[in-house]
Amino acid sequence: MRIRTLVELVRAPAALSVPGDVSAGAAAGHSSRQATMLMLSSCWLYWAGMALNDYADREVDAAERPARPIPSGRVSPGLALGLAISFTGLATALTALSGGRRALRVTVPLAGTVWGYNLGLKRTPAGPATMATARALDVLHGAGPGGFRNAVPAAAAIGAHTFGVSTVGRDEVTGASRRVPGIALTVTTTIVAALLPRTVRMAAGCGPESRRPLAGATMSTALAVYAGTTGTAQLKALREPNPARLQQATSAGILGMIPLQAALTAVGGAPKRAATVLALFPIARRLFGRVSPT
Repeated sequence: MRIRTLVELVRAPAALSVPGDVSAGAAAGHSSRQATMLMLSSCWLYWAGMALNDYADREVDAAERPARPIPSGRVSPGLALGLAISFTGLATALTALSGGRRALRVTVPLAGTVWGYNLGLKRTPAGPATMATARALDVLHGAGPGGFRNAVPAAAAIGAHTFGVSTVGRDEVTGASRRVPGIALTVTTTIVAALLPRTVRMAAGCGPESRRPLAGATMSTALAVYAGTTGTAQLKALREPNPARLQQATSAGILGMIPLQAALTAVGGAPKRAATVLALFPIARRLFGRVSPT
């Protein structure tokens, strides 16, 4: 299998939207010692989910997306399934090495949610909620066993955003009524409204986490990029809910995950880490133009 085909199968660039989950959770839970290993674990699990997605959807893709690796004959179903199993095992091993059994209390349910989503729940009414649960668990994955409670708000924000994006993504091939992008735009607006007061305080230098200028600047920039990226695409889809607009809104929602994660990391009191997460945004935007994240 060519490297290009593997990259396409697992939507490799889309994994840039994953480290920020762990970063937001680690900042909220004040647990950063194993953050790098947990980020790698999350990335491998994300790639496992993408390979599993194409394995499970191979018959549907043959009709709707024949250019994908499996229906086009570039990857066999067995190989895609094997990669999903291997990547899940690698993700679990990395978590065990970094945090031991306690860390696996989140990773194992997270992996189970990813597999359950792709093998059955995706096409049910519970699909968007299941995907939202997976991303919320990924935030708690970064918080560590002792930081779960503090990381719940960040996990809820990432989960809500994911719910909106997944709701749109379900209809990106066929088109939908305005209700679908309307739900996603409402979620995005709610998240921005919830974070805006904190952003204003941080930009004004109020509060303990705003003592360093970087915190307020990063928070303000991240929230503006999030609203501009995700909200604008969803508004266009609301006006014209055709497949092209819905696909753009889905891709923008995945890309917009990065500035949202940066904003939440800044809220958690880790401005330098937040700036690093935000720096992934232009890289991801460039790569998304080459390999579709959906």
